[in-house]
Amino acid sequence: MSAPLTASLSRVVIVGRPTVGKTSLFNRVVGERRAIVEDEPGTTRDRVEADVEWLDHRFRLIDTGGFETTAETVYAPLIVEQVRTAIEQAALVLLCVDARDGLTASDFDIAEVVRRAQRPTLVVATKVDNEAREAAGLAEAARLGLGEALPVSALHDVNVGLMLDEVVARLPQAPAIVEEDRVRVAVIGRPNVGKSMLVNAILGEERVIVSEVAGTTRDAVDTEVDTPEGRFLLIDTAGVRRPGKLGTGIERHSVMRTTAAVERCDVAVLVVDGAEGVTAQDTHIAGIALKSLKGLVVAVNKTDLWEDSDEGRAWAERQMRGRIQFAPWAMVAFISALERKGLGRLLALAAEAREARRRRVPTPELNALLTRALREHVPPLVRNRRFKLRYATQAGIDPPTFVLFVNDPELVHFSYRRYLERAIRDAYDFEGTTIKLVFRGRAEENPLA
Repeated sequence: MSAPLTASLSRVVIVGRPTVGKTSLFNRVVGERRAIVEDEPGTTRDRVEADVEWLDHRFRLIDTGGFETTAETVYAPLIVEQVRTAIEQAALVLLCVDARDGLTASDFDIAEVVRRAQRPTLVVATKVDNEAREAAGLAEAARLGLGEALPVSALHDVNVGLMLDEVVARLPQAPAIVEEDRVRVAVIGRPNVGKSMLVNAILGEERVIVSEVAGTTRDAVDTEVDTPEGRFLLIDTAGVRRPGKLGTGIERHSVMRTTAAVERCDVAVLVVDGAEGVTAQDTHIAGIALKSLKGLVVAVNKTDLWEDSDEGRAWAERQMRGRIQFAPWAMVAFISALERKGLGRLLALAAEAREARRRRVPTPELNALLTRALREHVPPLVRNRRFKLRYATQAGIDPPTFVLFVNDPELVHFSYRRYLERAIRDAYDFEGTTIKLVFRGRAEENPLA
């Protein structure tokens, strides 16, 4: 049912108090575990979005945090404000109530918010898995005064299709959608280095919840934005802790979703604390982007804390380059998410990195370049043998992948591999992205295998 993210779609927002099954319903419709599901109340905090196609109609589906005005947590008022904003922007609201537990004061509170917003609303009675529960749940839901409820069970896929029929019937006719080419940027980093604040600064609104409490963001949150530097899909991710610090349940799911977010991005923006410098955990997170063969831009944040900006910048770049020696091609931007400084430069570098990922090298030029490189620096002997290059070609992009046919791949020393990679980078400006070199023996004829 899910479809690629696009712009200008009607927004269908799922709202309700905590633990009524909003996220389970979202995941059922999307067809994947895009949002985290746990029994713990308050698991979802930010809005999580996905595009959905049903009966030749497309719409944007948004999952929201649990609406609860009486909860005494640091996140409760922030979540309430996020839900209010989502309702105001909605073409249709799916108000979920729990058919098993009945209505609570929070159900009536959010029903009043929906009523005042005057948005079209479909009440959904969730967790309906038998006739008795269905009858009781529908009778309870009618007390909200928002029309007859539709009984569904996300777990058992009961009436979910019927609900989607109702959704598309109530939405305005959507204009023809033109697929947009956006730079997919995953914002990654340790907890509390300013990732969500950076996303909000780029968007110019409080799109994701920002708190001084580490670990506020749990889901990977997608948001589209058009800027003078280009069109982007920003993916805010949960902070990745050291492996030894990982908990269970929600926290482990968050790390899994961060890794999945990197997998589907073009360029990872690693946010580091400009006051602390690059830590061992930062290098570990950078390694996630490299393992996935993505572009990498290091965003040195909190530069507003530097007393001497020139001295701080020089120190930060030296320290960063020293710690991330395994990715000397990574780009670096100095920013202050708090003061919204350096954001244009950061986005421009991300766009350049994505452009580099799509660059192609003509086969004759590639072979001439590598032949010259071998002549200028003769390959070392390995077990009294020396590897010979027979032919090279670029097999693909995203990432740029080069296949080199040689007499024996085992004769390619790792240092010489780096030398050849550097020669290609220097000649064709692959700054900002990983590139992949594949060495094939004579018998291996398919470069794409």
